[in-house]
Amino acid sequence: MKTFYRTLIAWLALTTIASAAKPPNIVYYFIDDLGWTDVSFMGSKYYETPHVDRLAREGMKFMSAYSNAPNCAPSRACLMSGQYGPRHGVFTVANSDRGKAAFRKLIPIKNKTVLADKFVTIAESLKAAGYVTATMGKWHLGEDPTTQGFDVNIAGKQWGGPAGGGYHSPYNYPNLVNRKKGEYLTDRLGTEACKFIEANKEKPFFLYLTHYAVHTPIQGKADLTAKYKKKKPVGGHNNPAYAAMVESMDDSIGAVQATLKRLKLDDNTIVIFFADNGGHAAVTSNAPLRGSKGMLYEGGIREPLAIKWPGVTKPGSTCHEPVIAVDFYPTLLEIAGAKRPKNYQLDGVSLTPLLRDASASLGRDALHWHFPCYLQGYTPRHGPFRTTPAAAIRMGDWKLIEFFEDGKL
Repeated sequence: MKTFYRTLIAWLALTTIASAAKPPNIVYYFIDDLGWTDVSFMGSKYYETPHVDRLAREGMKFMSAYSNAPNCAPSRACLMSGQYGPRHGVFTVANSDRGKAAFRKLIPIKNKTVLADKFVTIAESLKAAGYVTATMGKWHLGEDPTTQGFDVNIAGKQWGGPAGGGYHSPYNYPNLVNRKKGEYLTDRLGTEACKFIEANKEKPFFLYLTHYAVHTPIQGKADLTAKYKKKKPVGGHNNPAYAAMVESMDDSIGAVQATLKRLKLDDNTIVIFFADNGGHAAVTSNAPLRGSKGMLYEGGIREPLAIKWPGVTKPGSTCHEPVIAVDFYPTLLEIAGAKRPKNYQLDGVSLTPLLRDASASLGRDALHWHFPCYLQGYTPRHGPFRTTPAAAIRMGDWKLIEFFEDGKL
């Protein structure tokens, strides 16, 4: 009998050690064109995001979190590569000379529309550390993310927005089989994410759920749109179809979070919620921030960010230290116990000191943005351009933007 108990105790000890040694799973929710206050944990009284709000309550929210660019592709290139734009050359979406030529005073630098294979993505680094990797939704950095570290690709191509019929099936995406006509894309991506977790629950995984929502076209589900038509607008938050898209995004995250909990994976999964750039001026408001998508003003680059690292982040905590998207690469490598790629520059710093103590400092001098491109205006207030070629720097509580056409600050 003593031998039996000794064996049982030894087995339990080994099981506990093995469980503790398993690297944490990583779930990264990346939302397209979501404004700084387009979730209720950042103050919206119109949009309803209970699942994301719960994530923020259970983890840490960041008040000064930035994307690396004011529009989609460069923001994603910086996130995936861990490098600032001048290194990889993805500065904007499509051409760098968008808008009427007659109004341009400079010849902008040529833009690269894909992330070259020579750049080591965060997916490649995590895969080398034993992670199963999946991207679901918007890729926007080339035709096939499986050539850049992802084992699974659902619906990711070069496209920047929903193709074909928009958010309702029939779809025209890689590895996304059409089912019921009229099915909603955001719902389907959430379902596919849950299936991936189920299939890989015994292994460490990196799930990059990168919704096309809430990018144009603005197409909410009919029932949710009807709900928001009955709701009183609050300031610039007043578009029922857009609000419906936000709620569907939140519902998909709720489904994934519920799957993690049901499979008892939630205590060993770090979850990140972030957005690629500011909200679109035609459909939402980034107030109290100035500007919107396509601008280096705060409304174009400051994003809602919540991170939950079970057992590390203090529930309900708030961090005011400025952080930027290139920081996620070194952060996740450290958390995963993965090696940094050899002879490869990472421009960010690990956020783990902040995740352990929201009042900590990273000791960083400044954050930088370089956007040497033209973007056409979308509203009369924009004029010919949302932005002309510009760069920005934030040092402490101070920020400077320089516009290259005339040196205006």
